[in-house]
Amino acid sequence: MPLDEPGFLPQEDYEALAAFRYELRRFLQFSEQAAKQQGLTPQQHQALLAMRADSRGGMTIGELGEQLFIQPHSASELTDRLIALDLVAREPEVEDRRRIWLRLTPEATRRLGRLSMVHRDEVVRIRPVLSAILGRLG
Repeated sequence: MPLDEPGFLPQEDYEALAAFRYELRRFLQFSEQAAKQQGLTPQQHQALLAMRADSRGGMTIGELGEQLFIQPHSASELTDRLIALDLVAREPEVEDRRRIWLRLTPEATRRLGRLSMVHRDEVVRIRPVLSAILGRLG
């Protein structure tokens, strides 16, 4: 195949892409195990992280669905499970009581804090590996 033909990549790029995807899968496996140790599913962990990361201190069910790439009914079911675990609370907005905010409970904050610390440490640990892989791409 000629080098200038669409779809062609040098062998080194295929190797780097494969290595990158491998490291992503390793990180996701690490993350899944860490969440499990805190009694959470990966999706529950991601939901708590999305809520904590929001600068407003919470979000709506619709926004949660957007953050997790899930349908509104799935976000609602996930929210119900998090509420049953005492990890999330629903709070009506002061100005518009029809609008409901999802907020982390103190228990969620504790679990997420522990999870986030080990995730940050793991990202710092693998940063040189990922940087080297990304540096190899064309």
